[in-house]
Amino acid sequence: MKTVEEKTATIDRRKFLKITGVSTIIGLLGGWKFVELLAPGELEATYLPKAEALTAKRWAMLIDMKKLTEETAEKCIKACHHVHNVPDVGDPKREIKWIWLERFENAFPGDEHEHMPEGMEGKRFFVMCNHCDNPPCVRVCPTKATWQREDGIVMMDQHRCIGCRYCMAACPFGARSFNWGDYRSLIKNRNSEYPTREKGVVEKCNFCAERLAEGLMPACVEESGGAMVFGDIMDSQSELRKIMREHYTIRRKPYLGTSPQVYYVV
Repeated sequence: MKTVEEKTATIDRRKFLKITGVSTIIGLLGGWKFVELLAPGELEATYLPKAEALTAKRWAMLIDMKKLTEETAEKCIKACHHVHNVPDVGDPKREIKWIWLERFENAFPGDEHEHMPEGMEGKRFFVMCNHCDNPPCVRVCPTKATWQREDGIVMMDQHRCIGCRYCMAACPFGARSFNWGDYRSLIKNRNSEYPTREKGVVEKCNFCAERLAEGLMPACVEESGGAMVFGDIMDSQSELRKIMREHYTIRRKPYLGTSPQVYYVV
């Protein structure tokens, strides 16, 4: 049986060895690079908010499919992909997408039936990452490359991503894309204010976290002509909540228990 003094000495030695080891690695790898590995989401993929930054207790998106035309949706996609340097790969099997159009039957499997309202069958819905309250992608990521902010936004840190694609397998919405190659040469009109991604990492919609930090709404919302509303779902006086009180909304696969935070007026 060890004495208190012996236990204390053991703990002190462990702390010393840990600190020494970390210090050595920091010296070898070059300062902050190693700290980035120790603090997922703290340095990388986090945007320092300005005084005018938009904040919320819980961000959510509402899409009014009665107002959103396919033409407007395409403008939203183009704006999103430009702002985030999403390449046009040209191959459906290897495409990179943050937001896209999906047929109702595919977006809401199990909700289709023979007595649906006219025009609903085959209607293309605007889909993206749902930034779930209970995101399975976050739970399965072995390196914490995908993580959730306090305001609910599910983020990606490509510097920590090892390309295992566990998050893609866990996501029930197909909201993540994998870079099978270095597609940076395919980016047209590159946005110098947002980083590009290399081969072997996963990416997805981030609710324009970098724009929120600047006091700007998501790019897709700005291009939607009022068909998309982004706001604090915890604020009963927000425009988003007002619309939800006036119109019935649906979500994708709510029965899975992930609590998706993208709502649709149909």
